Amino acid sequence: MEEAQRYSIVFKGLKNGHHEFRFAVDKSLFEEYESSEIKDGACEVVVDLDRGDTQLMLMVSISGHVVVACDRCLEDCRIPIDFAGELPVKFSDEVHEYDGEVIWLLPGEDRVDLKQYIYESIVLSLPYQRVHPDGECNPEMLERFRIISEGEFEALERKAASHEHDGGEWAKLAALRERMEADEEKTATKRDAAGDSKAPKE
Repeated sequence: MEEAQRYSIVFKGLKNGHHEFRFAVDKSLFEEYESSEIKDGACEVVVDLDRGDTQLMLMVSISGHVVVACDRCLEDCRIPIDFAGELPVKFSDEVHEYDGEVIWLLPGEDRVDLKQYIYESIVLSLPYQRVHPDGECNPEMLERFRIISEGEFEALERKAASHEHDGGEWAKLAALRERMEADEEKTATKRDAAGDSKAPKE
């Protein structure tokens, strides 16, 4: 089943009043979006549709979890999702683009596609910092990405300065500086790749 149909509600023939619909979200939804930072997920979507004479009002709740890269260790990290929102669906003879707040349909249409709304709601529910709970990050990855503090580096410089004639100390210090700069560049590249703009496939 196509993702658009999977998350569609056929409202033609429904009586005025409340109707409930449920959808299961899995990895296939996030694969539809080429630059999505979400690798996997399992969420339940519950929609309370209130049908009126001139519009539909949808009360949407989403609960479950998604899998993203941890900002600290870059390993897979499970993030809980808990979203609640409302979405009006209105009808117009003119074509309107979906703006994230209202879905516009032509009078002859008989279904509303919620795929984009569900995806965006999950993405907007993600916290600014996506990390494992304390103590659950991969320690090997943390050590690999660890950046030496300014104080630690100054201490190393002082130690090396006290052994001016020992070329080995200076060589070690220079190598350490190069490694730090390379690690910072790699980390920045990985974070940039993980944080690409969330745009749907054409």
